[in-house]
Amino acid sequence: MHERKKRDLSGIYIRVTKSARGRSINLALSYRGRQALKAIGLEDQVVSQGIPMRARMIHSLSGKKSAIPYGTKSQYILSISRENLNKDLLTAVEKYSNAKVHFGHRLVKCNPEKGVITVLGQDKVPKDVTCDLIVGSDGAFSTVRTYLMKKPRFDYSQQYIPHGYMELNIPPKNGDYAMEPNYLHIWPRDTFMMIALPNMNKSFTCTLFMPFEEFEKLLTSSDVLDFFQKYFPDSIPLIGKQALVQDFFLLPAQSMISVKCSSFHFKSHCLLMGDAAHAIVPFFGQGMNAGFEDCLVFDELMDKFNNDFSMCLPEFSRLRIPDDHAISDLSMYNYIEMRAHVNSRWFIFRKNIERLLHAIMPSTFIPLYTMVTFSRIRYHEAVLHWYWQKKVINGGLFLLGTLIAVSGTYLLMRYKSPRPLDYLRRPSEWVTYFQNTGHVSL
Repeated sequence: MHERKKRDLSGIYIRVTKSARGRSINLALSYRGRQALKAIGLEDQVVSQGIPMRARMIHSLSGKKSAIPYGTKSQYILSISRENLNKDLLTAVEKYSNAKVHFGHRLVKCNPEKGVITVLGQDKVPKDVTCDLIVGSDGAFSTVRTYLMKKPRFDYSQQYIPHGYMELNIPPKNGDYAMEPNYLHIWPRDTFMMIALPNMNKSFTCTLFMPFEEFEKLLTSSDVLDFFQKYFPDSIPLIGKQALVQDFFLLPAQSMISVKCSSFHFKSHCLLMGDAAHAIVPFFGQGMNAGFEDCLVFDELMDKFNNDFSMCLPEFSRLRIPDDHAISDLSMYNYIEMRAHVNSRWFIFRKNIERLLHAIMPSTFIPLYTMVTFSRIRYHEAVLHWYWQKKVINGGLFLLGTLIAVSGTYLLMRYKSPRPLDYLRRPSEWVTYFQNTGHVSL
């Protein structure tokens, strides 16, 4: 879209309208995504329809709640509606006379060598379209990428994680939110978890992430209610027993896939962006933000190379592949953090240390979440800096522990058992005493 705004370029957008059932209606918008929206003049409009989430709210088994801030008081992520965002973006695209959107069309063939795509419309008649540049942003199961996979030296891997997800709903209570709205609520249970994000209509969208074999054990209404009573007891009155059972059996648990590939381009004719290039699991809330940053980086490169695709596309791959692979790995890691680590006092202690060091040395010590979510530090550089910080903190804690142990040992010897020290300090007195009495007395 930004290309349409700044350059005299024509574009054709092929879209297939699908039902959104089974997919989260919530998206987490953070700094990278906001910068891309800002570049096309949509940031304020989209942000105004979002709900700030300033911290994680952890729900323990006992019902106790505790908040873990994302960053400083001024830092937050936004819960936004997928549907509203799509509408805003499509409305903005349609304002450009050199952009055409074709709904109900499906890409059936792609020839990146010749820059030709074949689409199938509602009339079921295949049509060939010739393009200067084919941009495949057609999702995790990208048709464009399928054709690039036939090219030499194109690397591809995918991984289905053994966990699925299912959506539930917490309705408003007395016309207001049933829980604190400015938090991402998490029920961490070690091997699985449930989260809840606020909606503008005062409801919450809950997502249960769990191994498929656990879903398969819940076959009856009683199974579901007993499971929630055991692991999420405080959520039952919020969701409602009848609604819980109804929503649980509405759709089967959905799968999650992670995709990596290289390269993101083919010559100067074809480019992959978003999930087509790097589908990631949702646990860092960076899928949309990374895709938007793809667009922003590409636009910056178009400026740098004066719209020369032959220069821009290889550089895009060089820059984005290490970053998008890094956020893919971080998203996998963050699932473990969200479902298990947040229960650990040691984890909370380290978070507080990171926050303290960041306050003292804001440009040197930056928490991983802050680098990823509240900056445009390249993803892979954030990972490298995070590893360095962990080494420094671990080293500091080891030295502190050693100092405490040595000091404690010294004090114990000094105040609890002074006689051995006296022996070391006054050996001549000990010898004299032994000679006079024939006894050993320290």
